Amino acid sequence: MEEEIKAEFKKSGFTLDEEEDILSRCLTFCINYKLTATDLVSSWDAYSINRQLGRTVQNAHMDAFLQQLQNEQKESIIKKEPGLHLYSNDVDMILNEEFENLTDDLPGTPIDRSDTGYSESFDLVQKTNGSIVPSRKPLELVTPFGQRKNKFVVQSTLNDLHNTENIKKEQNQEISDDDIIKRVQPSKRCSLQIHSSQPEVGCRFMHDRIEDKFNFLENRIIKHARDLVDSGLYEEPLDPTVASQKSVFAVGMICCDEEGRLKEKPIFLQSSVMHSGGQRVRLDIHKLSQFSIFPGQVVGVEGHNPSGHCLIASKIMDCLPLPVSADENSNAAKKQALDLEFQPTDPSNKLSELSLIIAAGPFTTTDNLLFEPLAELLAFARRKQPQLLILLGPFIDTEHPEIKKGTLNRTFDEIFHLEILRKLQDYVEYMGSAARVILMPSVRDANHDSVFPQPAFDIHAPDLKHQISSLPNPASFCANEIKVGCCTLDILKQLSGEEISRNPPGGSKHRLSTLANHILCQRSFYPLYPPAQDTPLDFSLAPEALQISSIPDILILPSDLAHFVRVLSVGGVSEGEEQVKCLCVNPGRLARGEGGGFFAEINYRGSPDSASALIIRI
Repeated sequence: MEEEIKAEFKKSGFTLDEEEDILSRCLTFCINYKLTATDLVSSWDAYSINRQLGRTVQNAHMDAFLQQLQNEQKESIIKKEPGLHLYSNDVDMILNEEFENLTDDLPGTPIDRSDTGYSESFDLVQKTNGSIVPSRKPLELVTPFGQRKNKFVVQSTLNDLHNTENIKKEQNQEISDDDIIKRVQPSKRCSLQIHSSQPEVGCRFMHDRIEDKFNFLENRIIKHARDLVDSGLYEEPLDPTVASQKSVFAVGMICCDEEGRLKEKPIFLQSSVMHSGGQRVRLDIHKLSQFSIFPGQVVGVEGHNPSGHCLIASKIMDCLPLPVSADENSNAAKKQALDLEFQPTDPSNKLSELSLIIAAGPFTTTDNLLFEPLAELLAFARRKQPQLLILLGPFIDTEHPEIKKGTLNRTFDEIFHLEILRKLQDYVEYMGSAARVILMPSVRDANHDSVFPQPAFDIHAPDLKHQISSLPNPASFCANEIKVGCCTLDILKQLSGEEISRNPPGGSKHRLSTLANHILCQRSFYPLYPPAQDTPLDFSLAPEALQISSIPDILILPSDLAHFVRVLSVGGVSEGEEQVKCLCVNPGRLARGEGGGFFAEINYRGSPDSASALIIRI
């Protein structure tokens, strides 16, 4: 058939740039979509005219041409059923030609909706020539993701308290009557309380001034010094730039004197304007047997400066002492309770159990925009029925090849509403009122403001406002009185490229735990300064949004680095100070290239030490 395709291209006046590769891909298109050589060349002719590609067929255009063929197949399928309202399962059945004999028995979908605004905004579908066009798998399309092996295999565990051997087996089981009964009787709904909604949706950004940057850094140093002094373990900090033969205690920010990665020489300590006029002094750390430092880290230093030009450190305090009592109710005005009717009324009977599934984008593979990994994740969640499903951006990834090419025939908002929100709508309607979903954007989302801190998605879903919620990035919230903090910016990867450390023989070798501990010790979701080149950090935009007021029970830090789930310990450095535990998880990326990635399943029971967690391959 390759010769037929070649002859049709030649007959239409086209020349093939990379003949062998192009003919091989065109043959695959014909098989997948049941096209003749004439149909394929006709589609290419229309495609090339619309994009003014000329008469040479290039292999670089094949991916975008594949997307065009997919859209044509979707339209042709839906035109056969013009009056059918499509949900996810319906589309899959139609595309697999298993629904042909059942269409006459389907009841019609009621057209009278109580909230027309909702049906227009949230229940969006793309329409072409008056026909509803779902974005699903084309007819019998075989993708690398669909052909993957080792589906739903557990990669790592923490305190595995339930049977994980049958996870893969469960995915292949059909829905039984027991599953339907279980869906009618869902698990108990979890409470949800957001600690802060800053920055607000629609806020102005990237108008920060030099004054804003100065105030941000100065306040960090002053607050750090005040917390160290209030602990009673340290005296009032002194000016580290003054020559002194005596040992002094100073607080300042680690700085690098030159561009590039931090090196042991030279390292500078910049103190506050209050204590040293904001001057810097060189910091000598050669006497220290153990340290882990990075630019922007605020530390306490004990040492002496005999010449006035170099502070020779004998000890570095890189972790803030834990507060005596963290009164979360003191910031009640900043908290946003999304469901007061579900809040516990008896303070002595606080909920302390929570089941959740966590996944971080991208949610589609790089070879298409079918969002197959997301569909597989939601199918898994339907069986596991977690109380909370947390989805972290990017959703419409600016790094996706199709997004970069700019050849899409849909807007980013249309893709987001159709491929993300529509699927989530189907999920919560299937699961019932007990299901909750949280979305958090990323600076890589093409359909959202690229700024950090980042406002939440502006989602209008009146009927589902207590089930689908969007949080700013970063954010802290309470679910069943369990404190959760999360940030979609890859701070772990950025810290790994800037941090330098020294460990004594036999010291800790868990570098990822050390990097995550920096977030908790600095009480900041982004302690790095200056920020990474691709980080749109705005110092004027809700700087308090970056602060971590108290150690969370669960800290979610999605990253391109290796996935992990570990219990971190904070505090306990000084005598009499208790350690606070935190369950830190990097769920990995749900999609990796053309294949599947990973996600996390957590069952929290009272404390991080008793929580169980799984990292699962999608």
